[in-house]
Amino acid sequence: MAIPDAEFYRPLFSPWLDYGEFRYIVAKAASTTLVSRERCYVLYSLTRQALGLTGDIWECGVYKGGTAAMLAETIAVMASDPRPRLRLFDTFSGMPNTNPDKDLHQAGDFADTSLDQVKAIVGHEEAVTYHPGLIPDTFKGLETSKIAMAHIDVDLYQSVIDCCDFIFPRLSLGGFMVFDDYGFASCPGARAAVDEYFSETNAFPLVLPTGQAVVFKSR
Repeated sequence: MAIPDAEFYRPLFSPWLDYGEFRYIVAKAASTTLVSRERCYVLYSLTRQALGLTGDIWECGVYKGGTAAMLAETIAVMASDPRPRLRLFDTFSGMPNTNPDKDLHQAGDFADTSLDQVKAIVGHEEAVTYHPGLIPDTFKGLETSKIAMAHIDVDLYQSVIDCCDFIFPRLSLGGFMVFDDYGFASCPGARAAVDEYFSETNAFPLVLPTGQAVVFKSR
């Protein structure tokens, strides 16, 4: 018999290769993200799952807005009412001060962006809230939030710790945090922060071949 979707087996089934509706949604990120298609597919898949949970979708570390645009489009196309709000957290002006004992990045890295540029790329103004500034200051006022999914792409030890401290206790049951830079040698502080934080919880990071790690809230 013929293998269904045989062209997407390379050699295993690889739906991040323009399969189905993903091809249209990932196009929103293509020109403005450093995140690979495989990692984008993980985000797309988990966003679709998160739409069945209670809570909003957060992204911490937005840069030029590529993955944020993809998340916003996924929500717009796939979610039923009431749709979750997409909350975006970033300085929108580059990295803050870093810890030389933990991080390889320098203050000011990724400064070639702006809030106005990101807004123009993300669109869906009615469903997106921007929180410009430094984490965790930008979490103030959101203490009662429920979160279905959080994409953490902040690269730095302290920023990852701050995200975990605030977000994980507010995840809905069945929700998850996706750490984009866990497995990348350029971000040793990100991995150290995740391992340190979750060593004191009942959750254990699922490390993916993409370099991401995913933590699920099971209780």
